[in-house]
Amino acid sequence: MKRVTLLIPAVNAADILPRCIESCRGLYDELLVVDSGSADTTLAVASGYGARILQRDYENSASQKNWAIPQATHEWILLLDTDEWLTTELHLELAAWKAATEPDPHDGYWLYRANHFMGRRVRFSGWQGDKVIRVFRRDRCRYEAKQVHAEITAAGPIGRFAHRLNHNTFVDIPSWETKLRRYAEWQAGDYDARTPHITPYHTLVKPAWRFLKHYVLRGGILDGYVGYKVSAYAAWAVWLRYDVLRRRRAASGR
Repeated sequence: MKRVTLLIPAVNAADILPRCIESCRGLYDELLVVDSGSADTTLAVASGYGARILQRDYENSASQKNWAIPQATHEWILLLDTDEWLTTELHLELAAWKAATEPDPHDGYWLYRANHFMGRRVRFSGWQGDKVIRVFRRDRCRYEAKQVHAEITAAGPIGRFAHRLNHNTFVDIPSWETKLRRYAEWQAGDYDARTPHITPYHTLVKPAWRFLKHYVLRGGILDGYVGYKVSAYAAWAVWLRYDVLRRRRAASGR
């Protein structure tokens, strides 16, 4: 049987942390919560579940997780964000994997996500293929050095589980827009070196293409109004990235 650390980065998540932890009951041998300055009762909630709590100022997701990974007690890590939780089917699949005694040839596993936005499951809109590596070996995996959308890099092969992980990225419209603005600030740094000049191609063509890609080619129209909103925000996020970069360059005289 494998020994597993459930690793959860958290901040001000007292209301959703129980759902995340409860969905993993019986699957972990250690609960490790890495808090980045919660002002609510997140720490009390985590303590109530017997968590080992570490605290660190937040830089970005990859940095926070890479700092936490080596501090896990066990070889295998199940890493969830607080807005993610296991389905019953995925829990059963992970339980069988944990109980298996034969050598595991993989260093990590992809989990496909069932995304929810504005209270609805998003089945298309470019999110249908969303997957993340959330089960992996502590000593053979780390996140890419990227500020946004960093993924695990592994020394060995990556497998996948059949059932999906639930993900509710949406709280409300203001919070979602704040999140996209924050991501744009981070992504501007990632895109600076690869964008010598900002042109209408970046601020008009690329956002328009992103909307068409999500809404038409990836079936956002089939998700109704929610699909339209997801596609429109995807386009806006692209525009924001280059707007932030443009403003930074203007401020520095570039």
